[in-house]
Amino acid sequence: MKKAVYLFLFVAMRVTAQTTATSSPANYPPLKTFTAEQDHQNMMDQLGIKRLRPGPSGNDSDPNHANYDESKANPCPDLPDVLTLKNGKKVTTPDAWWKMRRPEIVEDIEREVYGRQPANLPKVTWETKYTDHEYVGFTPVTAKKLIGHVDNSVYPLISVDIEMTVVLPANAKGPVPLLMMFGPARVPAASQPNPAQLEELNNTLKKLLVKQDSALQKVFDEHPAYELLTAASPFGFGPPRQQTPGPVDQPGVQGVNNDPPSSDQLIAKGWGYAYINPSSIQADNGAGLTRGIIGLVNKGQPRKPDDWGALRAWAWGAARGLDYLEANEPQVDVKRVGIEGVSRYGKAALVTLAFEPRFAMGLIGSSGKGGVTLNRRNWGEAVESLTGGEYYWMAGNFIKYGTAESKFGSKTACDLPVDSHELIALCAPRLVFVSYGIPEKGDAKWLDHEGSYMAAIAAGPVFKLLGVKDLGVSNDYETEKMPPVNTPMLDGQLAWRQHDQGHQDQANIKWFLKWADKNIGR
Repeated sequence: MKKAVYLFLFVAMRVTAQTTATSSPANYPPLKTFTAEQDHQNMMDQLGIKRLRPGPSGNDSDPNHANYDESKANPCPDLPDVLTLKNGKKVTTPDAWWKMRRPEIVEDIEREVYGRQPANLPKVTWETKYTDHEYVGFTPVTAKKLIGHVDNSVYPLISVDIEMTVVLPANAKGPVPLLMMFGPARVPAASQPNPAQLEELNNTLKKLLVKQDSALQKVFDEHPAYELLTAASPFGFGPPRQQTPGPVDQPGVQGVNNDPPSSDQLIAKGWGYAYINPSSIQADNGAGLTRGIIGLVNKGQPRKPDDWGALRAWAWGAARGLDYLEANEPQVDVKRVGIEGVSRYGKAALVTLAFEPRFAMGLIGSSGKGGVTLNRRNWGEAVESLTGGEYYWMAGNFIKYGTAESKFGSKTACDLPVDSHELIALCAPRLVFVSYGIPEKGDAKWLDHEGSYMAAIAAGPVFKLLGVKDLGVSNDYETEKMPPVNTPMLDGQLAWRQHDQGHQDQANIKWFLKWADKNIGR
């Protein structure tokens, strides 16, 4: 018997040793660690680029300040025609759009702008960290904190855990629409212990402290009414919440919020919402490109020129969040889930809607270059702002369009084979709401509101071809001008409204909800 036990232990130890040996870090490519500058230079070297043009300054007093002269804003005014094939033939039927023109646009926009999503991406297994019963305003809700564990068996040196919170009205009588928002995955208002539970916690804590240091008994005897823990508010709902403005692309720009938080407005209208944390999917910097989901699939190595950037990585993470909702949340109407973001997350929301057809709608807030506004426009933020700064949002190939000197000469935004109106068109015929604020309140001129309106106008023919409505004006993007502030253009499946507040979209949430409810039949 003892011999059998020893033999079993010996075999088990050998198997363990072999498993450890085959999974040790020595058996994987070493994890490359770059600074953002080193990673950027590595991509320039791959592309054969010697020198880039610097991006414009956001400070109007600097010699290289951004252009705000409309007469200089359109160096190449003729956009690629959204309904003309590369061979020059016109697209006149939905079938030709889906089978011919749309694939052309996808190919160009993946290769040159946002990068290609890898074919064999790892699976995500969702874990519920906790379920809490809370209040949003006066509405009871169920809040779930979730972690999506990405399978890293191909490269265990990198772990990716997607953070998401799902909040649903507790008393809904059926499945509800939901808006997934890019941002910190926080719960709205963690539930608090009731008075009896607080008393029990305080008594237990006092006993533990006295056991650790008996001298503390004298302190507690002198202050018998003292409580170590107290209720956060008289009603036990937690402290008042303040809405944090979305991230901004221009340092020093602050949001202005005069409306209730978006979460409160959604719940009050019978919607659910989710927050998904982009930085838990992929870091918002160039140094992180050998980590996160991009680093994981590349096994810790630098990107190739047509590899995906952070915007597509965040979009992939949002799609995995939608996977979770489809499989685990019967209270969510998964055919009516939208995606939302502001600023860089507005760019990500538009990219998500363009490439993930299961999202039914998008609220695209103040997105600027790389989002709704035309890349070839020379107004405020420029393509060079991204090729030299936030290059990691985009494919490596995008850097070419800021090139001053290279093996292929120089390129500008006018050389791009596609532009943002075609990204919007990829979302058709689903619901797209383009939202901006005003420069006077912090939604900076830098974002090029006019260029965004032009892109929405130019995308319109695809919506009409597919049997839905666009903004309801002509599709002449060179002559149509933005409507006055606070003018809703909500009669079609493509919508526009510029509110009178800052760098946020909560001022447009009530308009978005009214428009979306009408279009989804609520």
